[in-house]
Amino acid sequence: MWQSRDNIYIIVSYRITMDADLSKLESNLGPLALKTPLIAASGTFGYGPEFENVTDLHFFGAITLKAVSLEPRPGNPYPRIVETPSGMLNCIGLENPGVDIFLSEKLPEACKYGIPLIANLVGDRIEDYRKLAEILDRESCLAALEINASCPNVDHGFLTFGANSAILGELVKSVREVTSIPLIAKLSPNVTDIVPLAKAARNAGADILNLSNTFLGMSICIDSRKSRLSRDYAGLSGRAIRPIALRIAHQVASSLEIPIIGTGGIYETTDALEFFIAGASAVSLGTVNFVHPNRAKDICLGILEYLDRKNTTLDRLIGSYEGPHACETF
Repeated sequence: MWQSRDNIYIIVSYRITMDADLSKLESNLGPLALKTPLIAASGTFGYGPEFENVTDLHFFGAITLKAVSLEPRPGNPYPRIVETPSGMLNCIGLENPGVDIFLSEKLPEACKYGIPLIANLVGDRIEDYRKLAEILDRESCLAALEINASCPNVDHGFLTFGANSAILGELVKSVREVTSIPLIAKLSPNVTDIVPLAKAARNAGADILNLSNTFLGMSICIDSRKSRLSRDYAGLSGRAIRPIALRIAHQVASSLEIPIIGTGGIYETTDALEFFIAGASAVSLGTVNFVHPNRAKDICLGILEYLDRKNTTLDRLIGSYEGPHACETF
């Protein structure tokens, strides 16, 4: 049982967990076996300790750790976050202490929870990702490596890796060559057609696709006529992007065979269920962690209630979309 410094919360969490048969939520995400189909999204959950006093971490099937690069990154200047209608914009800039501190301090702390951990890899060049994968391949407590394909590619005019099928395929292939750890490709949604990119990642050796990252957005102060952030554009996340992210997940799921993590604006049980029906085998919770840090528990219990009410299983639910027709409830 997860341990907390708050004894009252231990008792409440324990009772809730004992009343719910979480075994019904066990999910196979390709080569990964998850206790629940919920994953904490990278950049929204730190390394685990940041949330241990406000939520029961074991309602997550896996935790994707904050991004790691070869060298420390200071991130972008402040301000870096602004609230928007139904979401938020961020231009954090992938701030992190670098792989050495990640290995000596951050990863050992996260490993103590006994929850599958996913390392989110970022870099400026393909060689950066390859070197990171070689280093992290030796870490037994990592369940998977996630390639963040939304980073600017210095060698190709700062075009993001995930914007070109050939470059994305080269990136995934290079990482695949140096590691046997399950490989997740987290794709950018800021493209005209994501299906060819998904195919390129799969064909190059990705075991799982994460669909998808943030959408480019903007916010302007009308008094100063300047950006409210330190950059012109930033990544939009939250409720506002969910219908688009859902469409992307369904497009890929209906076009090729590969396990999918549905990502984007998941706040409620119904949001997660929509992604499962569309074809995702797991979903990740991101922006919701900032406003409802205990939402993973609520969603797990909500999924259990739905499965019981519909007399079905999670496996049968995944990919069960039946096409356009009237819905009984709205």
